[in-house]
Amino acid sequence: MKVLSISTDRKLFENGSPVQVRNIEYASKMKELHVVVFSLKKLGLKPQKIGNLFIYPTSSLSRWLYVFGAYYLAKKIVAENGFLPGESVISTQDPFETGLVGFYLKKKFKLPLQLQSHTDFFSPLFGKTLLNKIRLFIVKKIISTADGFRVVNQSVGLSITKHFPNLSIKPETLPVFVDTQKIMDAVPKRDIKKDFPQFKFIIFMASRITPEKNLDTAIHVLNKIVEQFSYVGLVIAGEGEEKVNLENLARKLGVADKVVFIGWQDDLVSYYKTADVFLLTSEYEGYGMTLIEAGASGSAIVTTKVGVADTDLFVNGKNSYVCPPWDTECLFHSVLGLIMDDKKRELFKQEMQDSIRKISITKEEYIAKYVSLLQNLSEK
Repeated sequence: MKVLSISTDRKLFENGSPVQVRNIEYASKMKELHVVVFSLKKLGLKPQKIGNLFIYPTSSLSRWLYVFGAYYLAKKIVAENGFLPGESVISTQDPFETGLVGFYLKKKFKLPLQLQSHTDFFSPLFGKTLLNKIRLFIVKKIISTADGFRVVNQSVGLSITKHFPNLSIKPETLPVFVDTQKIMDAVPKRDIKKDFPQFKFIIFMASRITPEKNLDTAIHVLNKIVEQFSYVGLVIAGEGEEKVNLENLARKLGVADKVVFIGWQDDLVSYYKTADVFLLTSEYEGYGMTLIEAGASGSAIVTTKVGVADTDLFVNGKNSYVCPPWDTECLFHSVLGLIMDDKKRELFKQEMQDSIRKISITKEEYIAKYVSLLQNLSEK
């Protein structure tokens, strides 16, 4: 089987990165795996070949040219590498811009197309921006042409079938793989408490700092908490366009000395394991991999009801606290309750790890399922 994948994940070019390693393992089960990655020319990325994995940057002059660059590059790859119906398949990372590339490739070469979705794009919170409104238009244009649709949780699949009741394909659920046993067994390489000794209790977040992550709610929650417990701090790992706005908000509320931004971190597990609470405040998530990572690490979790937190895995009051998006009061009282109740924190840690163990699969099992979805489509 030959697979052509359209992706936005530039970490594919980082030697040894989890996403590169994962794709090398996928490729080992295929004849060839070619991945075209949306990227800007100024990044200077070069094509790579690792075994039977081929990675290509679009090297576009502007992000608005990604779709055009990916399409023309992918056309060349299909033509030069003998992609034939019955033994080849196209897969796209999302049903938006990469999906549009896949749509036109399918139309030209008559190859089966798998769309993937990590987001409930029919959430009322998703379509608030102009870009996401355009993305919804794209989905409606191309979804009926797909031969397969992989979603990361059942709620995303149910949302799709609700809005497209006449869709001929049934979304197939395959979550994002997280090596939970490896996380559980990992020994922390650093201690967040030693890094930030000014805080006796640390709330940790790991997130892109973008509007939909709703981190301003976290700062408002912290502001209410430090009125009662001045020794609490908020440590945020990640980067994004909202960082300056959040820093200004923290200064305005008088909690700038209680909020620390530490940028992207390679070793999140050490932070999960040594913080007191992991907090997620997103408006929406497709899956929410950090929730699984934090839960496997033994963090006590407070989260909005999004992504994987909107499944049976997360049981409010038993292994986590789960609040509606934007519900600052619920989030505040949930975090406050864990500050005041050491036994509840320990209970949440144990219960969540037990819950995750019950659903975990090995990397080999996951790769087999992932490849099987594509194999079934390639043979159509």
